[in-house]
Amino acid sequence: MAMSRTRKTVLIITSVVVVLFLVVLIGLAVLVSAFRRGEPRIDNNSVLALRVSGSLPDYVPDDPLRKFFGSTDQSLSHLTLQFKKAKVDNRIKVILLDINMTNVGMGKAEEIRDAIADFRLSGKPVYAYIEYGTDKEYYIATACDKIYVAPPGELFINGFAANVMFFRGSLDKLGIYPDMVQMGKYKTAVEMFTRKDMSDANREFINSLLDDLFNRYVDTIAKARNKSADDVRALIDDAPYSAAKAKDLGLIDGVAYRDEIEKELKAKLGYKDSDELRVVSGSAYSDVEPESLGLDKGEKIAVIYATGDIGSGKSNDGPTGDQSIGSDTLAKAINDAGNDKSIKAIVIRVDSPGGSGLASDIIWHAVEAAKAKKPVVISMSDVAASGGYYIAAGANKIIAQPSTITGSIGVFAGKPVIKGFYDWLGISNEYVLRGKQAGMFRESEKFTPEERAKFEDLVKRNYYEDFVPKVAKGRGKTPEYVDSVAQGRVWTGAQAKDRGLVDEFGGLDRAVEVAKELAKLPKDKGVHRVILPYPRTLLQQLFNEEGDETRTQAAQQRAVMAALPEDARRALRFMALMDHAKSGDPMLLMPFDLEIK
Repeated sequence: MAMSRTRKTVLIITSVVVVLFLVVLIGLAVLVSAFRRGEPRIDNNSVLALRVSGSLPDYVPDDPLRKFFGSTDQSLSHLTLQFKKAKVDNRIKVILLDINMTNVGMGKAEEIRDAIADFRLSGKPVYAYIEYGTDKEYYIATACDKIYVAPPGELFINGFAANVMFFRGSLDKLGIYPDMVQMGKYKTAVEMFTRKDMSDANREFINSLLDDLFNRYVDTIAKARNKSADDVRALIDDAPYSAAKAKDLGLIDGVAYRDEIEKELKAKLGYKDSDELRVVSGSAYSDVEPESLGLDKGEKIAVIYATGDIGSGKSNDGPTGDQSIGSDTLAKAINDAGNDKSIKAIVIRVDSPGGSGLASDIIWHAVEAAKAKKPVVISMSDVAASGGYYIAAGANKIIAQPSTITGSIGVFAGKPVIKGFYDWLGISNEYVLRGKQAGMFRESEKFTPEERAKFEDLVKRNYYEDFVPKVAKGRGKTPEYVDSVAQGRVWTGAQAKDRGLVDEFGGLDRAVEVAKELAKLPKDKGVHRVILPYPRTLLQQLFNEEGDETRTQAAQQRAVMAALPEDARRALRFMALMDHAKSGDPMLLMPFDLEIK
């Protein structure tokens, strides 16, 4: 059928508008890059004002166009870099740290504390300012020289609570039966679908985790504030506190507004009363190139970020929504780094609770191939468990924080049986099969005894013939020993180190140093970090190689997820993983989404 004149006109106009829009965006990108601010002027005797807030993902690309559109995303790597620059920058005399409602995990909190402690080795102080502080804000602040809370502020250091969600009640209401198989006494990830409460095994290791995390929290505060551990426990039990009460109890050093702290800094730095305090914002200081201060120079070390659930295909690093690890993307980055002779070592930063067993194995294989060519070091962030541990197990060295959540060496798999849901909707179905086991993954039928036996054998092989032996080989242990500390059990970094699952404590900086040592690079020389895969710009994320329909659907899904409450997003994420498991792909996933509040 011939196209009408009106339709042709509309199509031409639409095409012109789209082309103009692209030209404008590309033009903006060029202009922003061309007129990007040079290095700011930093006067002597300056104060650097940094902010700790939000989720602080491990890495966010430094994209001029993203900044042009007002993005204020800050990453952990960006924050710690500012501390390193300021440490060697003689123009910066003090850091004023504004700590406000951060929801990082305890592993990242320890990494921020490490950055503060390293900066203080320069002899320059760090002042912490809090308007409203919970356990994590206060934990970070205790690494500073002085802590101030605003007069109307509160200190909610109430202790730790682990929230474990169960969806069996919702599944029952929907007529969905979780027909699941687990391998490992503590691989209780299936319990979020199969139970309405904790099993004894689940409760056992969650209490063990909380004890280890809480004891370290108490001991750290006691040492920082010159108190006994018993005194700190009593203070936590009696919290929360007003700012004035917190000062009386010796938990903080002063009650003051921000401008009053700046007046104190003026006096400390020898300013005249008439002088204005020279404060450099974190956003301005980020434009100071580390190379200008003698940093990030030397031989190349690749830093590869692996953040989110693990699945097949491409990683998701879009401008909205949670990040995910795609086996294709991550394996290619590792292979590229392994094949690049100018790169002397590889550091993989893992922040993942796991996911697909197949995808995890593909990434593990890429690590093995790269390790045959150069050193590979793992840096564990907040979480590197189950599939997150699988991809780490073969590395030359594993570095984690004492409070990192890791381990969970176990497997589960199964399928959702939705016959009750079909009945509720008035849907009926019939299967016509060829092959004795062709109906194993029927969505409307539970496993038959024979099907379950075969499926359990599959899961058992994945645990005993893949996961455990590969951990044993990577860690230099016997399979029997690994099985004894595995069984799906989740450990803190400190517990994992005691059991040989982690080599030493530290953050990304320490992992880079270890990689440098293994590559036999000079100790007195710096290194240049190469980020792989090379971060995509905002334009590349908006106009990628996917089709328009796929891109539109992905954008719609991210928008819907972003609009949901946090607990609903978490529930849907696990439901999606359960749906993925119905194809028979064993899942290497943490038994819960641990959130410490």
